[in-house]
Amino acid sequence: QVQLVESGGGLVQAGGSLRLSCAASGSIFSVNTMGWYRQAPGKQRELVATITSYGSTAYADSMKGRFTISRDNAKNTVYLQMNSLKPEDTAVYYCTLRALGYTYWGQGTQVTVSS
Repeated sequence: QVQLVESGGGLVQAGGSLRLSCAASGSIFSVNTMGWYRQAPGKQRELVATITSYGSTAYADSMKGRFTISRDNAKNTVYLQMNSLKPEDTAVYYCTLRALGYTYWGQGTQVTVSS
């Protein structure tokens, strides 16, 4: 089993920044992809960004240039640096870890951006 614990969410004004962290623990296969998804009220869950254990990244188009995903393999931790936040970025942000065909999800952390 793999456990994912997110932190770093909160309330921020538009134009501000937040850094989310997600620590993975348990039986973690070394080759994996970690990522972030988000779900806004009344909307479907959507991809934010992913990063492989080799460091290859992918972003949703709307996040490119504002969000940066990174990871520390030694700590089994993934980060999401979010800059120039907009009210429409308000959502619950979920951490994921995918390995051996299975995806694990964290409990989510709330990000609220006020206008």
